[in-house]
Amino acid sequence: MKVRFGVGLGMDSGPAEFARVVDLLEAAGVDSLWLSEVIYADAVDPTVGMAFALSRTERLKVGTSVAILPGRHPVLVAKQLASLAALAPKRVLPVFGLQPARPGERDLFEVPKGKRGAVFDESLRLLRAALAEEKLNFTGRFFTVRDAAIGPRPARPLDIWLGGSAPAAFERIGRFGDGWLGSFPTPAEARTARAAIEAAAAAAGREIESDHYGVNLVVAEGDPPADLVAAVRARRPDVDPAELVAADWDAVRRLVDGYLDAGITKFVVRSAGTESFEAFLDRFTDVLLPLESK
Repeated sequence: MKVRFGVGLGMDSGPAEFARVVDLLEAAGVDSLWLSEVIYADAVDPTVGMAFALSRTERLKVGTSVAILPGRHPVLVAKQLASLAALAPKRVLPVFGLQPARPGERDLFEVPKGKRGAVFDESLRLLRAALAEEKLNFTGRFFTVRDAAIGPRPARPLDIWLGGSAPAAFERIGRFGDGWLGSFPTPAEARTARAAIEAAAAAAGREIESDHYGVNLVVAEGDPPADLVAAVRARRPDVDPAELVAADWDAVRRLVDGYLDAGITKFVVRSAGTESFEAFLDRFTDVLLPLESK
């Protein structure tokens, strides 16, 4: 199984430093860059950032961690992904989620009340069909498309990964996804999530590749910022934040070992902002890149 480590950018990584960060990652041989969809912050929009980073590099992969699909028309999303894949083959890594983590941003992705999960499921069906079929006619509960032709279609199917941490999310990944990128699970929870996704895929007559399971990790050199601790507590009130946010690189290594034992092989690592990006990248390459499989 391919073990890979990518770098995620937080909500404070704005346009002023973006080009420099991309250049540093490419020069360091980092596998991938991951962009979160945070609207009310200085963070670069994921689709815009992907296009910029891919045009500036030759090897770096770029993904979304995660972008929101319900509330967007899937055919328009398919066109964006197809265009990126044509410009940078094998370097586009889309990951989609159900809704923004920040409640204040949820109204920006409008769907019929109480139907977000159903819209997500249909959106995934339509997105995959638009990327795969030469001419598409689709009639669903929420979308109707006639004679849709997205081109150029990718030479090989794009893997569509999904986020999520609830049983319904694992069921959805098993039915519609090609991989899972989790946020703030413990290694034991990640093991349970993988088993649930595999069971849902088998029930749907599908199989997800064994190395298509990943997690987001956050590292802080020292005590993590108070706002990060508060955000983790709000999201996971049942778990000590120290179990989910690594206080140093030794803690990162211990967490990675636990996740590897649980069958997780893809890692998106971001700094809590307690050190410069150069210092973070130096430690990232020293500690984690030697763990990648050949």
